[in-house]
Amino acid sequence: MALFFMKYRLISLIGLAVAAAVLAAGCGSGSPSVTADDVAVVGDTHISKDQFDALMAQACKSYQAQKRECPKAGTAEYTALRKQAIQFLVQRAEFDQKADDLGLKISDADVDKQLEQIKTQYFGKNGKCDAACEAKFHKQLSDQGLSLDQVRKDVRASVVQSKLYAKVTEGTNVTDKDISDYYKKNKQQYVQPESRDVRHILVKKKALADQLYQQLQNGGNFAALAKRYSTDPSSKDQGGKLTVSKGRQVPEFDKAAFALKVHQLSQPVKTQYGWHIIEAMTAIKKATTTPLSEVKSAIRQQLVGQKKQDAMNKWVNETQKAFEKKTSYQIGYEPPADTTGSTGSTTP
Repeated sequence: MALFFMKYRLISLIGLAVAAAVLAAGCGSGSPSVTADDVAVVGDTHISKDQFDALMAQACKSYQAQKRECPKAGTAEYTALRKQAIQFLVQRAEFDQKADDLGLKISDADVDKQLEQIKTQYFGKNGKCDAACEAKFHKQLSDQGLSLDQVRKDVRASVVQSKLYAKVTEGTNVTDKDISDYYKKNKQQYVQPESRDVRHILVKKKALADQLYQQLQNGGNFAALAKRYSTDPSSKDQGGKLTVSKGRQVPEFDKAAFALKVHQLSQPVKTQYGWHIIEAMTAIKKATTTPLSEVKSAIRQQLVGQKKQDAMNKWVNETQKAFEKKTSYQIGYEPPADTTGSTGSTTP
């Protein structure tokens, strides 16, 4: 299930269209009653057609901001966007109700703080939102056809999501054994292969490579020739210098670079990129392995993050299932009867 959280929608207001969020909720028997003004009812929350229309209008504004035509009614793209909008509103209602169930309180101060952070991130300078920042923010709202009240509702939903994430994942930890097992299983990630410093000149034609090789054999200045003739943009301005790690280059270059003695010059070597003349600048450094002690903290952070992700995904799936019989849709607004989707990021 791809999730579409509120803070990412605020980003979309600044340049992206509404993202997909596929939910499998359907119309169950005994579900709440839908009125003529609703597109859906989720538990005790009615989602109005006005809310839906406003979200669709906002999506069209985002398309226009990207100089793209808003999908036309009747097209597959319009149908997909319409479904995404209703699914998004349903998920927001689910999260609001679950936040209440868990006793999570969202204050105006929480919303103010989050909104200030967003304004500063996108429009501020030196970590602050000054008058110019405020002007840019309000211009963006105007360009997107949004009111401050709409944005505050979005930001509030972002705060809800963040607090839900914190609540669901609190106490998540990993053991030293988890870290050690991960390190052993993925030890190759922490191996630095043999390496050395070389310099090379890359040209397209063998005739030119042979000519340059002869000049170098006769005392030509390698750096000057590299800057003049080499077609390798990553090294020519440094006189052809680069550090190579064994196994990281194309095989022909790799073999030649690690077969040379220090200060030895190779004859022209052909690769898929052209003809290389290579000179070994340093001895070969032996391969090393970063010890567990140096990467333990990073591995812990990675594993904790993954466990939190898994916990949140599980919670969202369970929440979705719990609301299936509590959700009804207006005719024409139902999501597909059979959906399959991959779980997206649920990290705030």
